[in-house]
Amino acid sequence: LKLQKRLAASVLKCGQRKVWLDPNEVTAISLANSRQNVRKLVKDGLVFKKPVIVHSRARVQKRNIAKRKGRHTGIGKRRGTANARLPFKLIWMRRMRVLRRMLAKYRDAKKIDKHLYHRLYLQVKGNNFKNKRVLMENIHEMKAEVLRTKQLDEQAQARKSKARADRLKKAERVAERERLTREENEKN
Repeated sequence: LKLQKRLAASVLKCGQRKVWLDPNEVTAISLANSRQNVRKLVKDGLVFKKPVIVHSRARVQKRNIAKRKGRHTGIGKRRGTANARLPFKLIWMRRMRVLRRMLAKYRDAKKIDKHLYHRLYLQVKGNNFKNKRVLMENIHEMKAEVLRTKQLDEQAQARKSKARADRLKKAERVAERERLTREENEKN
């Protein structure tokens, strides 16, 4: 029944392994030597196309769900290096983008000026901050430092102006005293 099987495969548009020929009707099938005859056999139900064999993915899906939870990913299951599994460069890029976005946000919100922004930008590029929290703390420290220096400058300025005023006052007193002594001397 080689010929019949080939013709049936062609008629049914499938492979020969998918064609089923009725073993009880071998004689009737063996008489069919044209496509038309085979079509008739298909219509009568002596020849038909076998169903597709199921290739279930249920187990795979179950395993993937477990993997998402972190199962089956121990040291024994790893084939690639740590760098191959999650590239260092990718981690670096994500970190840079996060920190730079944060700096830009702070600058736009006027929390830092452009000079401090530039300084911090270069420090971020130089791998000084490992995450947002560290960068934020550093920004607060820097701002506190700037405020402290500003206050110290103001205090120093106030002290200087006070000292200058005291000096002038003292000079005036000395000048006054000299004038009085000179007048007394002139009287005598």
